[in-house]
Amino acid sequence: MKTRIEVLTPDERAQVHERSLHVLKTVGVRVDSDEGRRILRDAGALVDDSTRIVRFPPALVDELLALAPRRFSLGGRRPGWEFPLNAGESTMCLDGGPTMVLDRHSGERRPSTRADWLEAIRLSDAIDEIGMLWSPVSGWLPDKSKSSFVDYAAGMQRAFSRHVQDSFDDPAEARWQLEVLEIVFGGRDGVRRQHPYSFLHTPVSPLVFEGPGTDAWLALRGYDIPLAIMPMPMMGATAPASMLATVLLANCEVLGMLCLAQAAEPGTPIIHAPTLATMDPRSGRLADNAPQAALNIAGVEMARYYGLPAMGSGGGTDAFAPGIQSGYERTFGTVLGALAWPDVMVGPGGLACSTVFSFEQLMVDVEVWRLCRKAHAGIEVADDRWLTEALERVGPGGQFLSEKSTRVNARSGEWHFSQLGWHDSCDAWTAAGCPDALDGAREKVDAILAAHRPLPLGEDVEGALAELRDRALRHDGGSS
Repeated sequence: MKTRIEVLTPDERAQVHERSLHVLKTVGVRVDSDEGRRILRDAGALVDDSTRIVRFPPALVDELLALAPRRFSLGGRRPGWEFPLNAGESTMCLDGGPTMVLDRHSGERRPSTRADWLEAIRLSDAIDEIGMLWSPVSGWLPDKSKSSFVDYAAGMQRAFSRHVQDSFDDPAEARWQLEVLEIVFGGRDGVRRQHPYSFLHTPVSPLVFEGPGTDAWLALRGYDIPLAIMPMPMMGATAPASMLATVLLANCEVLGMLCLAQAAEPGTPIIHAPTLATMDPRSGRLADNAPQAALNIAGVEMARYYGLPAMGSGGGTDAFAPGIQSGYERTFGTVLGALAWPDVMVGPGGLACSTVFSFEQLMVDVEVWRLCRKAHAGIEVADDRWLTEALERVGPGGQFLSEKSTRVNARSGEWHFSQLGWHDSCDAWTAAGCPDALDGAREKVDAILAAHRPLPLGEDVEGALAELRDRALRHDGGSS
């Protein structure tokens, strides 16, 4: 039996859905995109252009919800790699957006650089548990030019060979993103077939779909690009002051954007991805320290209620550096979130409410994820697992070290062998200089970055990307 955590009963999930239909019908959503409102009006929603409020008849929500595919796979450029969603597996995704980096050599918290960005992506590419990339640090781009955007989009594909998820809020950047994808994946048909890229849309709580981000996604139509919908309501600030109401609000925002996506392009692959948070009433700041991890479990459960692929979160911390506080806060949230078993778990490497990226913390988080995966596997009940014959052979007072079953099962997955930390005697630890787990994590990062080289794109692809960048430079008014 698999280990699972649940916080809502089936009846309670149905109540969330029914109340979501009521909110969408009576309160509605503010849609700041003119094209988005037009699409929803044509689909049968009630649109007030003077207020930009869109209200959804329940029958329309059910109709559009039925159009979203329940199963599809995420691809990437690594040969033979794909990740099927809603198939019982789970993978990790970096938490995107930190503007600061904790320098692993100096310990300094500083603004991120392009070199940090590339190292974080290369490190993630070497770790099989990370199946999805969300840009690990931001704020380093030199400008808003289209040539810089092409460098950025191509750089992620160059350094990471599994699935890339990203977002942008300039619709004009869509054509450049699509051209990068066409070059790397062999044209529109290759992009549609492999699903190597997904777009992240983040509704603004409460109940607002901003124009630029919405129009940016609309500009990507025609390529069957999966859409991850990630509202981030904060209980007591941008969501009502109860956990249940926060779940309700996030669900309304996911359903509203899903309706827009299906009305705009029926059959669009959807990932149900709310990230639910709480305000710290003592300060008004985001409290990213995991006491409300049940919120994110509820988000995963609502995805399962609809039969949609689920993206979950949970491993937050208020701490600015890896240590005891980040250890207990992030582990608590990660374990609870992981045991809800989303298709994708967001979060490794983030500190200080996801504003700081730490290479060492990423290694710790991956190790915690491995422990979670083992815990989720539960206890297998099978004829060859009872080992009654071994019990009969050894009898009372014996030992099982010399049993063949011990040797076999030590390599069969019954045990988890940690890849981080110290797991030998105290004498050996003292003789080694009393190494700290973070020292070990730092050494692993350096070793991986020294050895790992991402899968090359190939000369033809690199040449085509260079030509695309030249065109972007001319568009910017520069020269190649």
